[in-house]
Amino acid sequence: MSGTARPLRAGLVGLGVMGRHHARVLNSLDGVELVAVVDAAAAEPAVAQLVPAGVPVSADVGALLAARVDLVVVAVPTALHEAVAVPLLEAGVSVLVEKPLAHTAASAQRILAAAQRPGVVAAVGHIERCNPALRELRRRTARGDLGRLHQVQTRRQGPFPARIGDVGVVKDLGTHDIDLTAWITGAPYAAVSARTAHRAGRAHEDLAVVVGSLADGTIANHVVNWLSPVKERVTVVTGEGGTLVADTLTADLTLHANGSVPVSWEALAGFRGVSEGDVTRFAFAKPEPLRTELTGFRDAVLAARGGAPAPADAVVTAAEGLLVVAVAEAVLLSAAQGRTVDLPASGAGRA
Repeated sequence: MSGTARPLRAGLVGLGVMGRHHARVLNSLDGVELVAVVDAAAAEPAVAQLVPAGVPVSADVGALLAARVDLVVVAVPTALHEAVAVPLLEAGVSVLVEKPLAHTAASAQRILAAAQRPGVVAAVGHIERCNPALRELRRRTARGDLGRLHQVQTRRQGPFPARIGDVGVVKDLGTHDIDLTAWITGAPYAAVSARTAHRAGRAHEDLAVVVGSLADGTIANHVVNWLSPVKERVTVVTGEGGTLVADTLTADLTLHANGSVPVSWEALAGFRGVSEGDVTRFAFAKPEPLRTELTGFRDAVLAARGGAPAPADAVVTAAEGLLVVAVAEAVLLSAAQGRTVDLPASGAGRA
C-alpha cells in the first residue's frame, strides 16, 4: 500500500462472533479505515465495547452510505444476506458476505446479479480457503505432488454453536467443505448423494453424510455434525503419490507418501496394501486466516477501482459462492428424496 493513497473507507454490518473479529482486523488493516458499524442492537450500551474507540455504531444500514464507504463486510444471519448486500452493491459499494452467500440459490443469484457493474467486488467469506494448511495443501497438489487425485475426505464436527439458528449443518458447516473441495481439485461437483438427521430437536438438520463425484472423476465424502463433543476439522486428499492430511484447527499439514521400497515379507505386504513411505509434517508460515481473507478483499477492491482484475486467489467470488449454495441445496434434496442428485455444469441441482 502506498503511504500517500487514501485509505479505503470500510463498514461492517453485524457484531456477532465473526463480526467482532472483522471489526478488529479491519481496524488494523493497512490501507483500510473502519468508519461505520451497523448492528440491530446498536442502542445497547455494551455494543460500543465491541468496536474500536471512535467508530460510530448505528442500527440503520443507510448509515454506511452516509459514511461514503468503499467496502462493507456483511456478517449477519444468512437469511438477511440478500436484504443487506443487494442495496449496497447497487449503490456501487464492494461487499464481502460471510458464507454461505445466501440461504437459497435463488437469493444468491440475486446478489450476484446486483454485483454486475464495473468497479464493484462481490466476495464470499469462505475463510477455510485462507487457512494456512489448506493453502499449502492446494499449492502442493496444484504442482502435482500427489499426481492424479483420487479422493477428498473431510470431517467437520463438534458441539452445536448456539449462534446458528437460521440454517442447518449442511449450509453452515458443509458449505466449507463443498467450497474447499472444488477449490483444491479445480473441478465442480457432478453428483451428490446424502443422508441427514435431526437428533437434537432443532428445526434444521444437525448431522449429514455426503458422497459426491466431481467432474474430473475425483470422489468426495463429507461428514458434518453438531452432535460431537470432539471438535474436528480435517481434510484428507489422496492421490497417486500418497495422502495429504490437513488439520485446520492447528493449521498442520502432513504428507503420508507412498513407499518406493518394496516389502519383501509377503504376509506384511498383503496386510499393508499400498506400500508405506515417509511421513512428513511441513513447516510453513501460518498467518491468521481472517487477516489473509480481508487483505485479499482489500486488494481486490483496489484492483477493481483501477479497472484491473483481482489478484489470483484474492477472494472467493459471488459466482463461486452461488455454486456452493446450489450444491448444498442438492445435498438436502438428495437426503429428502433418498436418491442421487446430478448437477449440471452450472452447479444447479436437477430434480
